[in-house]
Amino acid sequence: MSASRRSGTTDELGPQEPERDGADLLAALLDGMDAALCAFDADGVVTHWNREAERILGWTADEAVGRQGFAGWAVRTADAEEVQERLLSAMQAPGRQVYEFALLTKEGGRVLVRTQSAAVRGPDGKPAGVYCAFSEVHAQIDLERSIALSEALFEDASWGVVLVDADLRPAVVNAHAARALGIGRTAVLGRPLGELLAQGVEELESALTHVLAEGSPPAPAEMWVTVRTPEGEKRRCWWSGFLRLASPLAEEPVPLGVGWLFQDVTESKQTEQEASLLRFRTNQLHRAARAAAECEDPAEAAVVHLDFALAGFADHALIDRVAGGSVRDGEGPVRLVRAAATPSGAPGPSLPAGRAGLPVRYAEGHPALQCVDRIGSVRASAGASSPERTREWAAARQWPADSVHALCAVLRSRGRTLGVVTFLRGASRTQFERADAMYAEDVAVRIAAALDLAGASERG
Repeated sequence: MSASRRSGTTDELGPQEPERDGADLLAALLDGMDAALCAFDADGVVTHWNREAERILGWTADEAVGRQGFAGWAVRTADAEEVQERLLSAMQAPGRQVYEFALLTKEGGRVLVRTQSAAVRGPDGKPAGVYCAFSEVHAQIDLERSIALSEALFEDASWGVVLVDADLRPAVVNAHAARALGIGRTAVLGRPLGELLAQGVEELESALTHVLAEGSPPAPAEMWVTVRTPEGEKRRCWWSGFLRLASPLAEEPVPLGVGWLFQDVTESKQTEQEASLLRFRTNQLHRAARAAAECEDPAEAAVVHLDFALAGFADHALIDRVAGGSVRDGEGPVRLVRAAATPSGAPGPSLPAGRAGLPVRYAEGHPALQCVDRIGSVRASAGASSPERTREWAAARQWPADSVHALCAVLRSRGRTLGVVTFLRGASRTQFERADAMYAEDVAVRIAAALDLAGASERG
């Protein structure tokens, strides 16, 4: 038997020798445990030694069982008395006694171990010996570090940590993730992700399913989502990493779920996008200026500026000139005449409206007229209306039927108002923002300069 002493007629820590079945069962149980186990009788003689103890120190049960303590083989001679005293002191102490000391391997190396010792009582209730479990300290420290890391991630981490089970539902959520999701840590547990996210849930669930099936991806992923919160929906960008979790106790990996770690990078991504958009628009203005310089007709140059401005900015555009060419501030109501427009039915370059000079019949309060009165940009939107109401809204303003958002910028040159340029977006685009108005005003300055030259040529 590998785990216990077989010589002698009695064993103070086990059954009598004839009861071989019980002793063999005890040996099998001890050998099957992950912890290193040994035992001493009341005199300090080793009576049990399992396979994990053999693995750590290299001494077999036949070499260990029957020795007097650890002196001369498993500890240095200088430390033997102190180690023996600590181990046997457990017989007189209640509960478990925990110590750390160095043991010697069979090859002569030193191993720092942590021991837990407890007294074993005989039939008469008196101390009969000591059972001792020990493990390498670095293994214990690794376990404690793992536990500490887990607790820190779920309590103090500055990024979101969510454990998602195999059904793609949150099982554990840290405080940061709960704040990002706009819900309490316990309220989020077990809920479908679709109840937490208004947009982006399909992409997230696809990533989680892939990780469960194929394993962790090689790099984090950028994911845009819309979070449902008590204050309303919020668009966020999360830099996400995924880890497949498997049970360490099973011989074959058994998926437990996915560890999802994310960090909110919305502000940096928006700044990056804004900078990229600004570079693009600046480049478009430069390209338009070069192309317009090649035009012999200033009116054609104005249309070129309009076409370059449309790219990535709007779906349609209109240029309405003031009847008579221009008007100075405070000269009263004005009439606008269509000068150029993009095709409303198909893509293509903007087309001049000809020289008929028929005024556009805009109703009072039209955004283009407001733009002239205010001498500044005006934004308008149909909002979240039905398609039918949106078409009615656009028709009432004499814009293409698919128009949902509008931005009007005044055309000014040398203190005079020459007209209005109107940019229109469809339902697939967002409303015009302040940065869009600034860009439209830059374009308007260039168009106004070209129209002023065209007017001067006509007058000449």
